[in-house]
Amino acid sequence: MNRVKLDSFDHAILRHIAVNGRMSVTELSDRIGLTKSPTQSRLRRLEEQGVILGYRAQIDPNQIDAAHIAFVEIKLSDTREAALRAFNEAVRTVPEIEECHLIAGAFDYLLKVRSRDIASYRQVLAEHISSLPHITSTSTHVVMEAVKETGAQPAF
Repeated sequence: MNRVKLDSFDHAILRHIAVNGRMSVTELSDRIGLTKSPTQSRLRRLEEQGVILGYRAQIDPNQIDAAHIAFVEIKLSDTREAALRAFNEAVRTVPEIEECHLIAGAFDYLLKVRSRDIASYRQVLAEHISSLPHITSTSTHVVMEAVKETGAQPAF
């Protein structure tokens, strides 16, 4: 896979739309110091080249009963490719699992799980997560406060 070459204007566009994806092209062009037409062309190119994968709404988890966050360490009994594929496919079917990362270290996967409260998390763990293929053990870390989450300005 060839990486796309980005200049300082491209990076500026990405920084601004990462914070506000609904920013108008006019406002974006004012902020990065280009006129509207080249800004729009650059934005379109970044989308076509797959640098910008899409746009999404940032939802308040308190408004949708998903404010409880738990991180779950998963240890698998089998880490051959077929087992990893089976686990990955099964994880994608559990809506409460917001993120899933294959990890190098003392455990195999780290999950970010959102639920209404600890009781609903316990149910998700018992009924969905624990039944995922090849799990040997889980360890849960409950979040007390989200200090920084997606939506903040990226460091590039």
